[in-house]
Amino acid sequence: MRPLGKLTDHVWLARRMGRAADVDLSQAQENGVLTQQDWADMVQTCRGCSWAPDCDEWLGKHASVPCAPATCLNRARLEELRRRQQEASA
Repeated sequence: MRPLGKLTDHVWLARRMGRAADVDLSQAQENGVLTQQDWADMVQTCRGCSWAPDCDEWLGKHASVPCAPATCLNRARLEELRRRQQEASA
């Protein structure tokens, strides 16, 4: 098992990935769509991701994407959050 990455680094990576994938994580929390535990789980997932060392560089080149890359372990969760936000704003 690989060592987990620094917590603060992965908080920011997860937030940046959400922003790039057009997911407003703060709004999702305010709306109750993303619980504190869900957010903690997403950060912890990011910390254990073997692709995370490449994530920062990828995000630097992709400010806006239709969805997180397949290598992102939070991809499905981000897609679900975006879908729920779009439904809520429709």
